[in-house]
Amino acid sequence: MSGLPLPDRAAVVAMLARYGDRPSEAVPESLGSLELTWLIAEFEQSYQIELDLDDDRLDAVRTVDDATGLLRAAVEAARTAGAART
Repeated sequence: MSGLPLPDRAAVVAMLARYGDRPSEAVPESLGSLELTWLIAEFEQSYQIELDLDDDRLDAVRTVDDATGLLRAAVEAARTAGAART
């Protein structure tokens, strides 16, 4: 897991751009529930990390920056868990 890059804002915007096949510039700052659901599925597939998010954590994600923070935290947690197993 240590080799996983931390997703930055540009990576999150690129993932969101694939939703609806649109340019990165067309991705809005605020996220709807369908975009967030799609982003999480895309992230889990790309990073091979399963997110276990409760409703409170999902409800707190309203913007691209919120999503970036959430996904970065998931990668960091996966790294920590992987390091603990070795």
